[in-house]
Amino acid sequence: MTSPGTGAARPSGTSRRAQAWAGRRRDQVIAYGWLVLVWNLFWGDFSWGNLLGGLLVAAAVLVFFPLPPVTFSGRLRLRGLLVFVGRFVVELVRASAHVARIAVQPGYVPRSAIIAVQLRVPTDLGLALTAEVLSLVPGTLIVEVDRDAGILYVHVLDVHGPADLAASRARIRDVERRIVETVGSDAELRMVRSARVDKEFS
Repeated sequence: MTSPGTGAARPSGTSRRAQAWAGRRRDQVIAYGWLVLVWNLFWGDFSWGNLLGGLLVAAAVLVFFPLPPVTFSGRLRLRGLLVFVGRFVVELVRASAHVARIAVQPGYVPRSAIIAVQLRVPTDLGLALTAEVLSLVPGTLIVEVDRDAGILYVHVLDVHGPADLAASRARIRDVERRIVETVGSDAELRMVRSARVDKEFS
């Protein structure tokens, strides 16, 4: 029953608990799928054996090493996904060629740097996905993650000066933007497109 003038009835405690349980189950299924995908990406080969191994490893991780709950409040956007995959393949090929050139260039010793990049949408899911994508690209490696401040500490290869550091930060924030455009909520999408991070780190 609804009281006069109150509109729709408020959800009961049981209904809220059911919604919370359904939300947790949904998040676990999404995390499970991402773990299986990452396992196959690490092996670099989508085979039945790697798929089965990923299913078993992902299940073991979620059962024996439970992570803090990561809430997924966004939605999958097909256009964003296609753009993300296309740009990722291009960057993967370009970075692989760059690292290969450095490896075979006689007498060349590349300079490296560790930069701190503050993300504009510092959610747990955003931090994790951005870190995973960066780790898959040759020449970049996640050194540390400051979860509270939303900062990624990234090792970058072949740095010649401040311009390269600025370009690396811009590239990392572009990865974050493409991830949010793929699976982020409308609020996160507005935030990543409008927010500016003025504070830089050495």
